[in-house]
Amino acid sequence: MSPERLDIALAAAGLARSRSHARRVIEEGRARLDGRPAMKPSTPVPPGARLQVVDVPDGIEYASRAAHKLLGAMDTLGLDPAGARCLDAGASTGGFSDVLLRRGADRVIAVDIGHDQLAEHVARDPRVSVRDGISVRDLTPALIGGTVDLLVADLSFISLATVIAPLARVVRTGGDLLIMVKPQFEVGRAALPRTGVVTEPAARTAAVTGVAEAAAGAGLALQGVGPSALPGQDGNREYFLHLRPTGVTCAMDEVACDMIGDAVRENRSRHREISRGTPHDPADAPTDAQED
Repeated sequence: MSPERLDIALAAAGLARSRSHARRVIEEGRARLDGRPAMKPSTPVPPGARLQVVDVPDGIEYASRAAHKLLGAMDTLGLDPAGARCLDAGASTGGFSDVLLRRGADRVIAVDIGHDQLAEHVARDPRVSVRDGISVRDLTPALIGGTVDLLVADLSFISLATVIAPLARVVRTGGDLLIMVKPQFEVGRAALPRTGVVTEPAARTAAVTGVAEAAAGAGLALQGVGPSALPGQDGNREYFLHLRPTGVTCAMDEVACDMIGDAVRENRSRHREISRGTPHDPADAPTDAQED
């Protein structure tokens, strides 16, 4: 009988919620096989081997892999949600909401067009207000009981440039937005390769710049740009924009363009570093599966 794959074995042992969750645990370097780090989902697990998952935050896994993206962005860009009234746009299973709560947010309004997706430990937190069935296009301060101090956004299958205005209007002047730009949803269907992965640095730069320009037109000033700590679906490189409402329409300047260019170049360098590591196994590709 052939040895079981590590990702399958972790799920079967109840150490991960699903195979995709097991892959996330492995990617984060938290899986142990007979006491040693195991870094590939395809690693064979011999019969009788001892499996562990270490460094479980607060004894409860984050609601999704996306949580680690937001953690990295907050640390890189210096944002602290402690005591803040926050909105998670596109909350899904609640990875971003989970981070906000664990870092001391006073209130988190979880908005999603879907229904009943939040992880149980997020949904039952008394600081969370669930707003299911709401499109971010329809967001207004009245709809959520007033403006927020901090808005975070993880949206898919939509260009942020088309919804940045409603996102901007629910954040108080002097507040902050931290939004994740996914180039695969910004470049347009005609420009997206068949693989679904935006590989050209120029295309990624244009995608991030397009969102930043739309934000400037909505009265949001760019404060910082950072690459995501983890890749997105199918290995796409993603970026966080830190924006702040100014109350007036502004324009992109040279400093903003340089910030974007630097973030894409840094991300490209990290990607080359990763690519020079162990041989690629297609089964090990990162995923943002909804079941997480």
